[in-house]
Parts: sequence; structure tokens; C-alpha cells
Amino acid sequence: MATKNSNTYNTDLFKAWSSFKAPSFDMNQLFTMQRRNVEAFTAANQMMMESAQAITKRQTEMIRDTVEQFLKTTKDIMTSSSPETNTARQTEYAKSMYENAISSAREISEMATKSSMEAFDMLNRRAAESVEEISSFAKAA
Repeated sequence: MATKNSNTYNTDLFKAWSSFKAPSFDMNQLFTMQRRNVEAFTAANQMMMESAQAITKRQTEMIRDTVEQFLKTTKDIMTSSSPETNTARQTEYAKSMYENAISSAREISEMATKSSMEAFDMLNRRAAESVEEISSFAKAA
């Protein structure tokens, strides 16, 4: 009796497997989707590299300006004969340097944040497009 049930079960299982159709995917569509993904990552990487170069250039300009201001202030202090004037200039210079440092840090931070958000947005758009493409592949299959 167990053999008959087993045979029926095996026959039913065989029928189910034989009628199963695996979805077929267009490999060209998959390769195209992956190519677009790689292009998006490459573009985001390029954007980040350009941003890093711009940040480095701006930091170099800031350092150059700081050194020039330091040399000018040092020259003014060395040529002045009044200790009161020198103290006032040193205090003014220290205050100016502090304000410049805060302003520079804010500017660099804003540059980095902006470029990161642009790259993230680019990759986020591509991810959304990929989900839509995969959905359309699944519907077609």
C-alpha cells in the first residue's frame, strides 16, 4: 500500500517538475543594466575626485593667504617701535586667524558635503532605475 502512495506521489512530483518553466532572462538586458551601474559608479567616483582636487586647491589657497598674512603682520611688528602697538597687532592677528580658521573649516566642510550629496544622489537615482529595470525583467519573464 505504501508503494502505491509513493508511486503516485513520485508521479505527481514528476508532472509538477516537468510542467515547471524557469524564467528566461535576456542576458543583453542584464549586461546593459550592469554597464549602466558601472557607468554611474564611475561618474560618482569622478565627481568625488574632482571635488577632492577642488578642496585641496582651496586649502592650498587658504594656507598661502595665511602665510602671507603672517609674514605681513610679522614685518609690521618688527618695524614698529611701540610695545603697545605690537601687542595690539598680535591680538588683532590672533583674532583674525581664529575667525579665518573657523570660516575656512566651514567652507571646506560645505564643499565636501555638497559633493558627497551630489554623488549620493547620482547613485541613488541609478539604484532606483536598477530596481525598475529588474521589475520589468521579472514581469517579462
